[in-house]
Amino acid sequence: MTDAPVRTHPAAAGHRSGTAVRAVGLRKTYGSGDVAVHALDGVDVTFGSGRFTAIMGPSGSGKSTLMHLLAGLDEATAGQVFLGDTDLTALDDRALTLLRRERVGFVFQSFNLLPMYTAAQNITLPCELAGDRADEEWLRTLVATLGLGERLSHRPAELSGGQQQRVAIARALITRPDVVFADEPTGNLDSRAGAEVLSLLRTSVRELGQTVVMVTHDAGAAAYADRVVLLADGRIAGEISDPTPESVLAGLDALRNVK
Repeated sequence: MTDAPVRTHPAAAGHRSGTAVRAVGLRKTYGSGDVAVHALDGVDVTFGSGRFTAIMGPSGSGKSTLMHLLAGLDEATAGQVFLGDTDLTALDDRALTLLRRERVGFVFQSFNLLPMYTAAQNITLPCELAGDRADEEWLRTLVATLGLGERLSHRPAELSGGQQQRVAIARALITRPDVVFADEPTGNLDSRAGAEVLSLLRTSVRELGQTVVMVTHDAGAAAYADRVVLLADGRIAGEISDPTPESVLAGLDALRNVK
């Protein structure tokens, strides 16, 4: 795929600089005493606005736990998570629910589309839940960017896996969230559909000004990102700027070889 010239959507222009989300001294422990598991052990990390960042590490390194805490889906044992200037760790359940609805988007491996809804209805569902109407201009921009113009009246069962994930991406973007968290977004796709989805996520960053944080185990997927954050044993173990599949694999191999 040849990269098109960068065009920033006017509504997204204000999010191209600064920090979207950050963790400070973040810890997550499951259990206690001798059976305690320290999934995260004092993580300090920052994710820039208008950037595509991948989180990688060996199985059990804490990457999914980190994403869940950054997204306000789980409660930290200690430390803080900031979405912009908002301290998520200081919010109650109701405030967290509202924040996730208004300021966070999610793309999952399993698509999570409602089978009785059309593609258009699935895309605008977050607006419906918030009691708002979707911005028609922004919806048209997303539909055109994601190539969904001829699929809006189709239900999920009538769409391919790649098309369903495109709908899920549009749904994640419809509220213009501060950040989109993508959890293994190509895990249920073949290589061609997976590459298309990753290109669309990259397009959402470069042309629409979105911020994307993606957890993946796939070095090829991580190479679509601007930056890769490496985790090992619940701690930040390094990062890779302008990653390639080869540099990501080398970074992962280095983690495995550390004694």
